[in-house]
Amino acid sequence: MKTSLSGRTAIVTGAGRGIGRATAHALAQMGANVVVNDLGAALDGAGSDSAPAETVAREIRDAGGRAVANRDSVAEWASAGRIVQTALESFGGVDILVNNAGLSLAKPIWELDAELFDRVCDSHVKGTFYCTRHAVEPMMKKRWGRIVNLVSRAGIIGVAGNAAYGAGKGGVFGLTNVIARDLAPHGITVNAVNPSSTETRMVTTAVETFRAQGGEAAIRAENLMKAAQRPEDVAVLIASLCSEEAAGINGQIFFVAKSEIGLFQPLTLAQQKSKDGAWHVDELVDALGGFEPYPLESPYGR
Repeated sequence: MKTSLSGRTAIVTGAGRGIGRATAHALAQMGANVVVNDLGAALDGAGSDSAPAETVAREIRDAGGRAVANRDSVAEWASAGRIVQTALESFGGVDILVNNAGLSLAKPIWELDAELFDRVCDSHVKGTFYCTRHAVEPMMKKRWGRIVNLVSRAGIIGVAGNAAYGAGKGGVFGLTNVIARDLAPHGITVNAVNPSSTETRMVTTAVETFRAQGGEAAIRAENLMKAAQRPEDVAVLIASLCSEEAAGINGQIFFVAKSEIGLFQPLTLAQQKSKDGAWHVDELVDALGGFEPYPLESPYGR
């Protein structure tokens, strides 16, 4: 392989399964030392299990790579610090951070209680912030780093029934935009990847839920399955963004669907109205009628 990460150390959170597992393998194949982090919890955050992280780390070592397992939670400040400390103690540094870990909970807003909302949002927003905050100090000393965050159209466009997940991923989208600008002068890039439907337990669980609901939800379930890609299709993009050659790519949000790679355009004002002086309510009511609202599109159909 021409592109190499030999001598670099990567942390991949949520790496015991799915996209995280595929990413850990991809980075190891490029020569990186890998900290395989996974709490081993259920999709709603319940419980913990050391087996997923240990299994992936062992797979990498059996294939000739270097990897250690870690099952600390990303959603607690001290625990996230231990993830980074594992990289420092095991491999002497940290160069790459892939913020992949996060919980999923599909409920409409009227069924969502505060504790579940906090738990899901914490896993994404706090988890991404905590791990990044701990990792950037050693990266800044080297003046080299790659951070890749996982986002979703649930938080960029909106998907019905995903208020907590959408809020969490939307927060990661906002973090990516800001910290890319903070860290650019220090030789550290920060990008995000939005995978289309992917063969993970998160998508499988969502499909089962939608099918059970029937009607339009069942149609969405079938569309999810038709669109589903392999975790490896996502991992190859993440790994590419971690390369030396990707130094000029920063603050970008990428989309990946099987062999299709896309780049989201930054939010822009597409329709505008103005007047001399301040607006009055009656004037604005009339002016608002002149805008053409955008449809509330939903990925994967109805």
